Amino acid sequence: MTSQIVGRALLVDDDDSWREILKEILEDEGFEVNVASTLDEADKALKEFSHRIAVVDLSLGGTDHRNQEGLEVLELLAGRDPNCQSILLTGYATVELAVSVITEGKAKTCLRKESFSRAEFRHLLNKAAKSAPPIATVSGAAPQRSSRRGKGLIVEDDAGWRELLTELVEEGGLSVVSCSSFAEARGHLERESFDITIVDLELSSSVNAENQDGLELLQVARKVGAPAVVVSGTGTPDTVERAFQENGVKGFFEKHSFDRQSFLELVDSCLKPSILESLTEREREVLDLLAEGLTNQQIADKLFISTNTVKRHLKAVFDKLEVSNRAAAAAIVTRQG
Repeated sequence: MTSQIVGRALLVDDDDSWREILKEILEDEGFEVNVASTLDEADKALKEFSHRIAVVDLSLGGTDHRNQEGLEVLELLAGRDPNCQSILLTGYATVELAVSVITEGKAKTCLRKESFSRAEFRHLLNKAAKSAPPIATVSGAAPQRSSRRGKGLIVEDDAGWRELLTELVEEGGLSVVSCSSFAEARGHLERESFDITIVDLELSSSVNAENQDGLELLQVARKVGAPAVVVSGTGTPDTVERAFQENGVKGFFEKHSFDRQSFLELVDSCLKPSILESLTEREREVLDLLAEGLTNQQIADKLFISTNTVKRHLKAVFDKLEVSNRAAAAAIVTRQG
């Protein structure tokens, strides 16, 4: 049994037995639990506290199986407690409803009561405890400093892959915007700044039989300076070559051999500041000209400075990049841009 309080949980279920079971598990996992059995009670709890996780039963109408007030609770959570991770629990939901709730981001997952697994439920609670931000009361709470490292865009038309990639990118410390079509992704890239873009090359929204939407998005991402990674079911040598050579992607993952750890490591490397950022503006100018193959005299002429000044800048560049010769310095420019 966990003794340390890991956060506050909201439990909304009108069945006494299920409330008792779920409350016991939540408390065992270290959560302080607010219990509600109706929409009004849930509304009141949300006005008083923010929560790390919410477990919400779909039907809050007793024996009325048509009741779906749990969805209204999820709507309230999205508006008032957006950092809360919600789990929909139900004995009545159709597969279509469950997929809709998850796809629209109203809940992280949907658990069916008839196949409820304590181990699975505990696993979900554990993930929430580790990934969600610290909890504070809504009224008079001090603002929480975000631990996010940036923002990622995920462009994937398969809901299952979209959810998996979102989970992994969030695990890497980023907030996520996800979408399924070229048009929607193009709009986000036009309006917002992203630290990384994850793109599936073939998008079912395309009207083009040859479907080059993903490659076009890579070009846009490169133009706006968002490092791009491809996760795709299409991985012919020609496609991979085009992605790297023409669009400057940082990595290419084929879905049939996808490795979670390698993906996380690549995302992390994309977010680390480039060593080139340590250079001054003049040092970067000298290095770029060196990488073009110019001699010290040619660099001096180009920048209207003396060759001694060029040598002094190059020494500083070599020291900062921790290299000892021109070829090694030029190689870093080629790799990091």
